[in-house]
Amino acid sequence: MAIPWGTIKSLLIFFGPILLPKAISYYRSVRNAPRPAGVSVQPLPSQALRAISILVTNAIIFVVRILPAFAPENVFTRTQSRLQIPVDVLFNRLASLRTLTPDDEALRSRFVNLESRLLYLQFGPEVLARCPFCNADDPRSYFYYALPALLAPHLTNLVLGSLATSSLVAGPHGPKWRATTAVTCFLAAALDVYLTSSYNYQANARALRLSDIDAFFWTSRTIRYAGLATLDIVLAVLLFLSSTNRAFVSPETPAARVDAVTRQLAATKSRLSAVGIVKNAAVRDEELRTRSAAYWQHEGRLMREVMEDREVVEGVNDALQNRIDIQDITRDADAYALNVLPRMEAMVPETTVG
Repeated sequence: MAIPWGTIKSLLIFFGPILLPKAISYYRSVRNAPRPAGVSVQPLPSQALRAISILVTNAIIFVVRILPAFAPENVFTRTQSRLQIPVDVLFNRLASLRTLTPDDEALRSRFVNLESRLLYLQFGPEVLARCPFCNADDPRSYFYYALPALLAPHLTNLVLGSLATSSLVAGPHGPKWRATTAVTCFLAAALDVYLTSSYNYQANARALRLSDIDAFFWTSRTIRYAGLATLDIVLAVLLFLSSTNRAFVSPETPAARVDAVTRQLAATKSRLSAVGIVKNAAVRDEELRTRSAAYWQHEGRLMREVMEDREVVEGVNDALQNRIDIQDITRDADAYALNVLPRMEAMVPETTVG
């Protein structure tokens, strides 16, 4: 049943002022999530890119399946015929447009009553033409035969979505969306099965014109593929946001942060050890020691020559008198030296004699 536009506007006017601030607040909290978590936005990881490529490719395939060129033919729309047209006239019109196929001949034999034509609009041409055990007296038999084809795109999407969110493809970025993907796919499949099984196909019996016919099979097929494509695109966007730390960021556990700091300290220690080894080698080697002494002698002579220049001396005196506070520099130097080299009395424990 269609919802009147006036009702939709009334609902928007009533719920809009309530839901819009909440939506804005939720968007800001998601956008600012990386800040309290202590992480920064990073480039898209290659593993997440593979998963997103799988999802986008699957969505493109679903969109292509929606195109009329890949959709089953509706003989009533193709021949511009009403539902009550005589079967011979219908297929004579179809034969004038193209060559009849074995499926067309099977449909001709089944279109002997209105019930079969109504089921044709619900389940499509393939089910009506190829089901070996179905008959119009048992409409549920057509549903049982159509069920595997109905679930096939949902199962395909579930498999590809599970693959894209697996640690094998997406690394550490995909498993957090694995349960969401599975639940959403199952709900979409269950909703599709329910709508198909509960559809009132008898409503088309009152359609006297072609424009009044509800082609449920073709409409539901378009919605099915569009919905699955949208689901894949949404999942790809979620993967992109979470893998680049733009949203849905979970703060690291204390153990993970301690481990990261430990690795950084170990790397810094190894670099300092390497610097010490290089300096020790330079001091022990006579040639390197001579070159180092020559460098510092040259540096000292150069600085003395510079400081003997009158303009340099005047600039230094001006800076010391007007722009630089020597006491602040001395205090900062003392604090730095105390942090690097603690006082000797603090390192030697006190002893009591007596």
